[in-house]
Amino acid sequence: MDYIYILREALVWTITIFWLYQIMISLCSLVKLKEKPLKVKKDHRFMAIVPAHNEEAVIGNLVESLKNQNYNKDLYDIYVIADNCTDNTARVAREAGAIVYERFDETKKTKGYALDWFLQQKIKEDAPYDAICIFDADNIVDKNFIAAMNKKLCQGEDVVQGYRDIKNPTDNWITSGYALFYWSMHRFYHLARYNLGLSPMLNGTGFMVKFDIIKENDGWKTITLTEDIEFSLQRILKGKRLGWSTEAIVYDEQPTGFKQSWSQRSRWTVGHMQCMKEYTSKLAEAAQKNKTMLNVDGFLYIIGSIPMFIITIVLLASNFVLYAVDGMTQMELILNILRYLVPTFVLPSLTAAFVMLLDGKPIKPMIKGLFTYPLFMGSWLLINFKCLFKRETTWEKINHVRSIKIDEVNDRIEEVEKV
Repeated sequence: MDYIYILREALVWTITIFWLYQIMISLCSLVKLKEKPLKVKKDHRFMAIVPAHNEEAVIGNLVESLKNQNYNKDLYDIYVIADNCTDNTARVAREAGAIVYERFDETKKTKGYALDWFLQQKIKEDAPYDAICIFDADNIVDKNFIAAMNKKLCQGEDVVQGYRDIKNPTDNWITSGYALFYWSMHRFYHLARYNLGLSPMLNGTGFMVKFDIIKENDGWKTITLTEDIEFSLQRILKGKRLGWSTEAIVYDEQPTGFKQSWSQRSRWTVGHMQCMKEYTSKLAEAAQKNKTMLNVDGFLYIIGSIPMFIITIVLLASNFVLYAVDGMTQMELILNILRYLVPTFVLPSLTAAFVMLLDGKPIKPMIKGLFTYPLFMGSWLLINFKCLFKRETTWEKINHVRSIKIDEVNDRIEEVEKV
């Protein structure tokens, strides 16, 4: 049994070093840096782009929030890509004031394909824009979003992720789980890396890309289910860090049903696996060749989910093997299991509560969510385990049926701040 002990020790050191690294990086989010100086002073011209598939119930609210930006209305246009729609998304978007492009191609259904189809046309037109901002149809956008992204452009940033907040964080344990997850990631992953000079990641929606980059790439060239992560990794491979803005806020609606949430997070996990297959070796080679922490950190990101999950499973299983055949006591077995279960299921809730304190978010409305957060994260571990053996790559739409306006979100924020 010596070889099992040696393997366990090696795996323990691997996972310990990995998480110590993550903790040290996260601490950098506690440092408040001076704001970057402006390199230019200019009001840039933007495209707000919304890929939408059968989103007639929510698309109008997003367009309305974009029309009400605190920014020169002549310097941005709102485009909706009605992607394989069978409802009234196109009509509702036009009536709300958007410019609508209708796309019909059942062979290519992902957002990445829709974006590339649209951007190819804008490149051929040599459209007079400085940058694009991407949103999901269920979003509503803070009135200062475009102004905040314009400031980032003036500071010399060319790809910037905005702050993705949640429309409905207190609906139930599922939506509160999403909220706590995103709030923790925003502070301890994205902001921490931005402060340190490393790279945050694009987060699906509410981000800005300089149009010149789109032209250089000849469109939006992604092939995985997680086009946001893939695009981020492509930039990191080129030695380009992404930017981060806590002032550019977009509110996202999260699914309230467990089946929809399971499907969505399964798709994210499969997309991450696709990115692992496509980019792990490339990032390892870049880290070895360039010897920069940017490439090393990108490599650690791509191996930080599924591989570390597999290591944890192996370590847990080894305890039962040693208990069964090599004389490990019952108390030692229990303590070794708790050694992994406590950090996995208890620390995330404590971390999320700490983030809420740091960011000034009222904790009282989220108390139930904090207690059920381990259930949300535990279900994600089950999703990861399932995806090791069964990977659905078919895109499934998350239905958004609630009509939540930006004024309602602002009123909710004011109410919870009074608590």
